[in-house]
Amino acid sequence: MRAALKTIELKKIYSRIAHRYDWQHGLITAKSDQRGRRMVVDYTVHPGDAVLDAGAGTGSSGILAAHKAGAAGSVTFFDLCDEMIAVAREKVAREKLGAAIDFKSGDMCHLPFADYHFDVALSTYSLCPLYDPARGVLELYRVVKPGGRVGIAYSIESEQPLMKWLADRVEDIAWLIPSLSMGCRAIDVLPAIQQTDARIVMDKSIGIPLWPFRVIIIEKPDGF
Repeated sequence: MRAALKTIELKKIYSRIAHRYDWQHGLITAKSDQRGRRMVVDYTVHPGDAVLDAGAGTGSSGILAAHKAGAAGSVTFFDLCDEMIAVAREKVAREKLGAAIDFKSGDMCHLPFADYHFDVALSTYSLCPLYDPARGVLELYRVVKPGGRVGIAYSIESEQPLMKWLADRVEDIAWLIPSLSMGCRAIDVLPAIQQTDARIVMDKSIGIPLWPFRVIIIEKPDGF
């Protein structure tokens, strides 16, 4: 696994690319990123839910969640980068959402929320750049209520040797240009999840062979 970029460098990168992030990430992933967002939201969010979108970026997943949570629900958009949150605010304003909306910034590895605060916690492609992805997913699990759900989508290595080799060579070049790589790297947080008593509801690989994603939905037991 590639070493993570420093947090201060990530903030600078995402500040620069905030207004082009959606089309850049969509282009690189052949738009399979949005498929992952829809899957995560569809399998986790119910009407009336209080939702955390951690690493919300420009708000694509949070907006999907807000539509599904409806007027009785709420969504907190949380991201490291204020410029990304600013873009999310603009998109939310255009959507005229019924759900209660909040925006906060900070470190996903140290979420500023109490235990059992949300019905649902989401992370779509925001664990990949973290300096400690395992800590990040455990923080998501911490803040959901008993019976709550966590939905994540993140980059993984291809299981095809040739595709993995090609991806590594392309990434060798992309990582020379931080605004192109965006600090995204293949990770594996399943071992961290397996340390909890979470029930895995879904575990599926999607995306293009060169850069696949893993979508995992977990549920915290009632009476936790």
